[in-house]
Amino acid sequence: MEKSKVYFTKILTPERVVDMFKILNKELKGRVAIKVHSGEKGNQNYLKPEFLKPVIDYVGGTVVECNTAYDGARNYTNKHKKLLEEHGWSKYFKVDIMDESGPDLVLKIPKGKTIKENFVGKNLKNYDAMLVLSHFKGHPMGGYGGALKQLSIGCASRRQKLHSLCGLYKRPKYCLG
Repeated sequence: MEKSKVYFTKILTPERVVDMFKILNKELKGRVAIKVHSGEKGNQNYLKPEFLKPVIDYVGGTVVECNTAYDGARNYTNKHKKLLEEHGWSKYFKVDIMDESGPDLVLKIPKGKTIKENFVGKNLKNYDAMLVLSHFKGHPMGGYGGALKQLSIGCASRRQKLHSLCGLYKRPKYCLG
């Protein structure tokens, strides 16, 4: 089995993010989704749109997000769009909240032992490739967040997140009727 290549830089600038992408020597063809964490209201721990603008412009994609399950400024599309504007994302980029309207896109998991299907924002089907731009941070309940979390939880629809909270954590307020 081939070992994964890991690239590291101590230089943290917008231009260096573009350089690191170029080092990968990967071309993202067609319609490209750029998955980001757009930031919670009042929280500064996310990569800002100004920092990511050079690489997003270089790749030429659409910034994508899905609504959250928990209460806050990103749990419903109208509030999420307002926060995206406040944080500057929609100022610089075309933004797509992939689960803005249903029905969800159902991804089958044929060999899944517990989970047999996953519900993601239906607009995911509109893209041919995805670039995930993540920050790394610790979470009190879930360990560490990064690229895998951006793909799994970040692309799950609000419905899937609510279903997971209901089943995994036995939180009735999140259970769907």
